[in-house]
Amino acid sequence: MTRFARITGTGSCLPPQRLTNADMVGLLKSRGVETSDEWIVERTGIRARHFVGDGVFSSDLAAEACRKALSAAQVGPGDIDLIIVATSTPDMVFPSTAAILQHKLGIAGCPVFDVQAVCSGFIYALTVADAMIRTGSASKALVVGAEVFSRLLDFNDRTTCVLFGDGAGAVVFEASDVPGILATDIHADGKHVGILCVPGHVSGGQTLGDPLLKMDGQAVFKLAVGVLEETARAVLAKAGRTEADIDWLIPHQANIRIMTGTARKLKLPMDKVVVTVDQHGNTSAASIPLALDHAVRNGQVKKGDTLLLEGVGGGFTWGSVLLDF
Repeated sequence: MTRFARITGTGSCLPPQRLTNADMVGLLKSRGVETSDEWIVERTGIRARHFVGDGVFSSDLAAEACRKALSAAQVGPGDIDLIIVATSTPDMVFPSTAAILQHKLGIAGCPVFDVQAVCSGFIYALTVADAMIRTGSASKALVVGAEVFSRLLDFNDRTTCVLFGDGAGAVVFEASDVPGILATDIHADGKHVGILCVPGHVSGGQTLGDPLLKMDGQAVFKLAVGVLEETARAVLAKAGRTEADIDWLIPHQANIRIMTGTARKLKLPMDKVVVTVDQHGNTSAASIPLALDHAVRNGQVKKGDTLLLEGVGGGFTWGSVLLDF
């Protein structure tokens, strides 16, 4: 029997602390940095984001998202035989956030690991899980994106600190004789490392270099729109589908202008694009599963719909997944 991988449950978690643009304006003003709600919305489409409190880590958000996904799939933690966590903000240098999450869920014995592809991380993690399920290495997997980007932000830089938020999204991924994942497409080009990075590192118990996020917004925007169109067309070609077959585009929620630009190139109306960037900000690897869970739970995405998921992030990494939900 040919094995396929299908998403059977989704879940998400947002920290309770919600900061509107007005909250961010006040926070930045207290530091002598000027911005406005209008400036943020016009350039990004973002109106609010969520930040974790002290003592809350990526694994905490991931655990809550996973519990909801397990419940939706009607699967118990003991049934899971693979956990992949996409994150750029791990709880520790090591062990992996996936190992910490595994323990918090009361699971033991199955393979677990992290994937670090920044905002494309969930696409990479789905691609790996799909391959492992197809080859029989796993049958029921948790694939998670979880981030606490608020701890990487420079609150003296208005061009970056207003963009990001914290959160987690998860899916239960199961072996099936019915196609779910139709095709995947992932890429990277390390020559663009400098346009989006956190250049610090740990050595001798000290953080060396700059531990805060740096971004060349114009360079990222220009590159993102081009590669997102390329990967979308590539994954459609691999699956033998066309743009007309897409019921929902669920892109990485980085910037509304990138999202509208991608939809325009694919000739998709914006009412076929799932948008959560206005309320979540950019949650990096968590943004696509957060948006997916939001769309499933509010009735936008229904069983049988064809979804195009795509993301682009630091590295520079990018990719897409086409699936029947």
